[in-house]
Amino acid sequence: MDANEHEWNNELLFKDEVFKIIGAGMAVSNTLGCGFLEAVYQEVMEIELAENGIPFEPQKRIQISYKGRILEKEYIADFLCYEKIIVEIKAIKKITEIEEAQLLNYLKATKLPLGLIINFGSKKLEWKRYANTKGTANER
Repeated sequence: MDANEHEWNNELLFKDEVFKIIGAGMAVSNTLGCGFLEAVYQEVMEIELAENGIPFEPQKRIQISYKGRILEKEYIADFLCYEKIIVEIKAIKKITEIEEAQLLNYLKATKLPLGLIINFGSKKLEWKRYANTKGTANER
């Protein structure tokens, strides 16, 4: 079953993995609250992901290709979890179309199957997931 069929059968792609990643984000949010710089959340998320046994690579350099050519410019993901989920963290008032477009472009360029935006900038943790279904990413 490809990712598109998986998503549209109402069975979310990588549901358990996303649950664990968001759980780590909630632990960070519940402990620190909002108001810190993104770099602080980056470091603390590394601790939470490790403590929860979630495989991750922080500040993961990801190559982008265009028409079969590898570009010199690389994308640096805040985290690459489970070798297939891009996790972007933010410390802003609210996730906007700008952050969403950024993640959608990263998914399309990298051809990775799933992306998450986790925002620590508001009183309540805000997060969104996006699935890359056949080259076009959609909020799910």
